[in-house]
Amino acid sequence: MNTIHKIYNESSINMQGVGDETVDLVVTSPPYPMVEMWDECFKSQSVFVEQAFDKEMYNQAWLEMHYVLNKVWKEVIRVVKPGGLVCINIGDATRTFDGDFQLFSNHSKIIQYFIENGFMCLPDILWRKRTNAPNKFMGSGMYPAGAYVTFEHENILVFRKGGKRTFTEEQKKIRQESAYFYNERNVWFSDVWEVMGTTQKGIKGSRERSGAYPFEIPYRLINMYSIKGDTVLDPFGGLGTTLMAAIQSERNSISFEIDKSLCDYMTQRVLDEKDWYKKISDRLDSQEVHIKSEKEKGKDKFYLNDFLNREVKTKQEIKIAFNTPRKCSIKKGENNCDIEIEIWYQNYFKYIKELKEKEMSLCGLI
Repeated sequence: MNTIHKIYNESSINMQGVGDETVDLVVTSPPYPMVEMWDECFKSQSVFVEQAFDKEMYNQAWLEMHYVLNKVWKEVIRVVKPGGLVCINIGDATRTFDGDFQLFSNHSKIIQYFIENGFMCLPDILWRKRTNAPNKFMGSGMYPAGAYVTFEHENILVFRKGGKRTFTEEQKKIRQESAYFYNERNVWFSDVWEVMGTTQKGIKGSRERSGAYPFEIPYRLINMYSIKGDTVLDPFGGLGTTLMAAIQSERNSISFEIDKSLCDYMTQRVLDEKDWYKKISDRLDSQEVHIKSEKEKGKDKFYLNDFLNREVKTKQEIKIAFNTPRKCSIKKGENNCDIEIEIWYQNYFKYIKELKEKEMSLCGLI
């Protein structure tokens, strides 16, 4: 099974290349309204944002920024399938205007929009980034009633279009292969994630951003809320982090990005990747440590995974299968790029096992 990944160098305000109700999952991190590094981005897309700043109407400028995002969310609502999910990583903003410090609650505005448009708001995740220095604080130091808490978290909002997704008989089989390990479930489905942010630097002609969207965030979300072969959309493609997570998760993907230099970077990032297997290897190592720990506690009831040839904690894990991207082909257009990823065999581990057995048979050992 090959996966297809489309990159559009276009604004996601009009995703005309994406059909109605064709996307299974949205995973994205948009520009954050009222975070200063994004001011020019919003001004370039709305004269009303610029006018509000010029008139020092800062709350109005914030609302105008969300009106820009709402145009994208409107398209997201159009393309998501019934039962499909939308995951949005968004940070609130703190800023001082005319000597007054305040919070701009971006996550609440997005929740309001999706609820008003008929989506179910599901339990969200608090991403605690821990990127600030431990002695960093805002305000009057040790004096009461003049200091502010250190702001070190962002929200990962989760919405669903209508009721729970239903699966065909074929999809039910794929869903079993797409399952996650017991030890992963206990971490991934907690409501607080301790994941270190990353730094976006060195992209010529583009932006720098500290404490940015790390690979672990979209990778978890894609594996939690979709199955292999699904289509994942990121309307704010950025550095292609969602794209890379989709490839490693055997999902198809669609990315929109208005910055041409970032579109080129995304494509090159796929070409430059040398170790597609590392994340799978890390997951297997963690699962092995978990099983060992369970045995040390005296637990003795385990099941055998059909593909990985290893013990697992529950029956729901016995069909988990990992495949590895083998090679890619790229077709570039004027404002888009199509990447096709060839997946390594039916299952990498089953292939290795069969290869070893064949070698042993030829040697007369079995």
